[in-house]
Amino acid sequence: QVQLVEAGGGLVQSGGSLRLSCAASGGTFSNYAMGWFRQAPGKEREFVAAMSRSGGTFTYADSIKGRFTISRDNAKNTVFLQMDNLKREDTAVYFCAAKSTHLMMTAIYRQIDSYDYWGQGTQVTVSS
Repeated sequence: QVQLVEAGGGLVQSGGSLRLSCAASGGTFSNYAMGWFRQAPGKEREFVAAMSRSGGTFTYADSIKGRFTISRDNAKNTVFLQMDNLKREDTAVYFCAAKSTHLMMTAIYRQIDSYDYWGQGTQVTVSS
């Protein structure tokens, strides 16, 4: 059983930056592909970014491409989401998720249903 704990959310002005982190415990972190998702009030949870076990493969939602960067440190069991040039429409609760991929080093997953474990989320609020 993997536990995921997000941190780094907060209130930031439009154009500002935040760096989210997601610390994993209870499993072998390098066996998991990781993803970030977000859910705004009244909306469905949506894909933001994903990275493979090794970190060599990644993908982004079109809405944040060029502004957000996903990374991971397997030695520290942590995945990050660097968010730059934030916009009001980025306001949401951000969740990290883990997908066990024992046999696929380069696999990345964009679908919510693909993931096995979820964190509790961290609030990001962007003001104008």
